[in-house]
Amino acid sequence: MPCLTYQVAAPPPKPLLVYDGDCGFCKLWIARWREITAGRIDYEPLQEAAARFPEVPRADFAHAVKLIEPNGRVFSSAEAVFRSLGEGRPFAPAQWCYAHVPGFAPVTEAGYTFIAAHRELAHKVTSLVWGEDVRKPVYFRARNWFLRLLGVVYLIAFLSLWPQADGLIGAKGIAPLPEFLASAHAQLDAKAALLLPTLCWLNSSDAALHLLCGSGALISLLLIAGIAPILCLVLLFVSYLSLTIAGQEFLSFQWDILLLETGFLAIFLAPWRWRIRPNEPAPLSRLALFLLHFLLFKLMLMSAVVKLTSGDASWWNLTALDYHYWTQPLPTVLGWWADKAPEWFKHFSTAFVLVVEIGGAFLLWLPRHLRLLGAGLLVLLQILIGLTGNYAFFNLLTIALCLLLVDDYVWPGRRLTNRQSTTGPRWPVWAPALILTATLPVNAMLIFSGFKPDANWPRPIGLLYGAIEPFRIANGYGLFRVMTKERPEIVIEGSDDGIDWKPYEFKWKPGALDRMPAFVEPHQPRLDWQMWFAALGGDVRQNRWFLGLVLRLLKNEPVVVQLLQTNPFPEKPPRYLRASIYRYRFTTIAEHSQTGDWWRREDPRSYLPEVSLQGE
Repeated sequence: MPCLTYQVAAPPPKPLLVYDGDCGFCKLWIARWREITAGRIDYEPLQEAAARFPEVPRADFAHAVKLIEPNGRVFSSAEAVFRSLGEGRPFAPAQWCYAHVPGFAPVTEAGYTFIAAHRELAHKVTSLVWGEDVRKPVYFRARNWFLRLLGVVYLIAFLSLWPQADGLIGAKGIAPLPEFLASAHAQLDAKAALLLPTLCWLNSSDAALHLLCGSGALISLLLIAGIAPILCLVLLFVSYLSLTIAGQEFLSFQWDILLLETGFLAIFLAPWRWRIRPNEPAPLSRLALFLLHFLLFKLMLMSAVVKLTSGDASWWNLTALDYHYWTQPLPTVLGWWADKAPEWFKHFSTAFVLVVEIGGAFLLWLPRHLRLLGAGLLVLLQILIGLTGNYAFFNLLTIALCLLLVDDYVWPGRRLTNRQSTTGPRWPVWAPALILTATLPVNAMLIFSGFKPDANWPRPIGLLYGAIEPFRIANGYGLFRVMTKERPEIVIEGSDDGIDWKPYEFKWKPGALDRMPAFVEPHQPRLDWQMWFAALGGDVRQNRWFLGLVLRLLKNEPVVVQLLQTNPFPEKPPRYLRASIYRYRFTTIAEHSQTGDWWRREDPRSYLPEVSLQGE
């Protein structure tokens, strides 16, 4: 530990850090330290302060920062830095390490000496990594835009589900909600409401489903307008959780649980105000912001890790995208063209996906410019995914989370106002801290399970996960863990006589070979998606909802038929129904030019034998 070499006769009334006012690197970091010490330390450039302390040679002032304490003692270099920052509680451990940990002092002094000798380089590196403001970033504008975009995502989710609800889970739908709840209550008794938390226990009618969707859409508009954000977020979470539980298989997608987890954490980020006022920022919980950053980290990291630990060689040999564009659930026409790219480009694209998902996850914790690089790459990835495949509101929701990586310094024309003081009430720190305490062990195990899928969970964490899992506030993620290498498609046909069969066409999934793959996002045709899973699932008995679909088609049930593109039996229902399964594949450019077809199919086999209603 360096010896004290100076003692001033006229010390300042409180600690004073003297730095080189002509050093750009020094000025950047002094601005950060002012925030950390919050008035406990005074700061002056040596050009103004040196004359007041003749005991210290001016050349020594210029050589290293000096901390002058009220008792007259003078400290230099790294020791001065740590002692001054020690006045701000978050950095007290560094001061303790300097005084007590062997080797810490000489190593940090050597580091300080190197930087002091290369200030110009240090300034350039700092500017490259942080920009020209290294103070703790603030996210008032990011919060406002994130909450509004989250409102847009909620609006899309409710409006997309609304016209499908009756046909999917209504009383005359494919998987009637009243029957589902009655069966759950019979099996679970009093535990049913806790394990399946939905307002539909109070009323499971079609009108109740419409009320949830309609009120959810209205509340989403209020959130977009910035009105009563906390109340809106609570109501939106409860409403969408209720619909997710009620929706059974039809609302079990990763973007459904991602919306719930994001929406729940956003409650603690939202301002305690009746109206969001952009020019009057309300206090922001940094712990809530951390929880949302951690959610994005978990989402991206798990998305990559589960691919690499699944045992699917196509991710390791970079051939996954050789299959993805034509085997994904609902490709777009750009996905058809992407499939025609050279193999080397598809292999490069596979590597790009993995690098961005892993690299972007870790870049979000780094200084500004690296963080923005990660955010930009993640947004680019989401745009590319959305251009080649229809994934409902997943890409938009992920982009909304990426917005929270853009601090106020970055927003155009707002650099002078990014340090605005805040006024008004705030979330008590224990509220997000409680959420962190409850979810962090579960999230840690979820991430670990991505690396070790067969790992046994410690019993306490398993019990904790079991308690919070019904509410979808801590979830695992990982689309396309194993890349599908074939595309089976189910074709449903009806007949009046058992001889002449007519196919049912779905609105978006492949059927007729000459139908161009189309854009449907951010809307999600949930029956079309479930048909993709049913085809992969093999036996029809593993997809009991499919039998519900067949039953409704045999009755020509209007709310179910309207989910389809065409009804070949508009006058009366068919007497017989059957389903075959084909292997589909994109056509080549030459085949498309000759036939106009976007798909080709082969190898038909029975999925559901010919059936009819009893008595027919």
